[in-house]
Amino acid sequence: MPATPPDASAQLHAILKDFNDAMLVTHLPSGRMRSRPLAVAGVRADGGLYFGTAIDSPKVHELRRHPKVNVSLQSPGRFVSISGSASVSRDPKLIDELWSEAWRVWFPRGREDPELCVLIVEPDEAEYWDRSGLKGFRYLFEATRAVFTRKQPELDDRQHGKITR
Repeated sequence: MPATPPDASAQLHAILKDFNDAMLVTHLPSGRMRSRPLAVAGVRADGGLYFGTAIDSPKVHELRRHPKVNVSLQSPGRFVSISGSASVSRDPKLIDELWSEAWRVWFPRGREDPELCVLIVEPDEAEYWDRSGLKGFRYLFEATRAVFTRKQPELDDRQHGKITR
């Protein structure tokens, strides 16, 4: 397995911190896949993500049968795909650390709500593309040059990276 450049891991973490929402893709018992939006509750330095959800939700039941997931995130000029495994935690310390008052809509009893749990996504592989701000101009320059030279554009770790664990 090729080593992940340290800059790529740091860049992934920086990009993930800017996202509020993601699409979680799980496997249904039929073998089909299903995606649904979730609010990002927290981001780990290794690219792992946390989501608050209900212990009785269909996604939790799906994850217990098949823990392999994909999480995709997109904003103007930024894209992330994370493949890995998901688990469920009811650790009160973790819930307390991640708690947001916005969750009270779904969990009226607050942090102690018996329905509340945290989905933890452990990444096996993550890939990002960042064409925001000045990186977008650099990409445009490289893409234009690629058209004329007939060579693929050269992207640095700030624009594109793949992390494999």
